[in-house]
Amino acid sequence: MDTGMIGKIEKSKLYAQERERIRFDNFRVVLDGKHSPHVVEYVEGAWTCDCDFFQTRGVCSHTMALERILTGMLPEALPLT
Repeated sequence: MDTGMIGKIEKSKLYAQERERIRFDNFRVVLDGKHSPHVVEYVEGAWTCDCDFFQTRGVCSHTMALERILTGMLPEALPLT
């Protein structure tokens, strides 16, 4: 292994420990729910989920779970006006 690769590996370890460096803008995941899998997306600061509960409430256990996992890694929500 060359010194360049060793340096990159070390840098990756630092980045992984410094979670505040990471901010998600957009992503799509499949979360295996209790009864079925659900597609959850985060696009430009807004969550969506294909579950029925989200469709009526705009939030669900799937989006809340991801918010907990990604604490500090999502842009701060804009204040409601």
